Amino acid sequence: MVLVLARKLDESIVIGDNIVVKIVSIENGVVKLGIDAPQEISIMRSELLEQVKEQNISAAGKIDTDALVALSKTLSKK
Repeated sequence: MVLVLARKLDESIVIGDNIVVKIVSIENGVVKLGIDAPQEISIMRSELLEQVKEQNISAAGKIDTDALVALSKTLSKK
């Protein structure tokens, strides 16, 4: 379920005890948000996160077996 809230310019919402999301501006149908959160909280646009996931899946599918064998031999010598 998704919580839908209506906010006006300069209004905000609070998430938990330490995250504040404020409406900074509204221009030409674009809403700009300001997010105040602790540094240890990761904040990323969802489309960027999806792109990174897709790239990671693609990279994981490309395995150079010769390099893997060479690495295995190198590690077993130590």
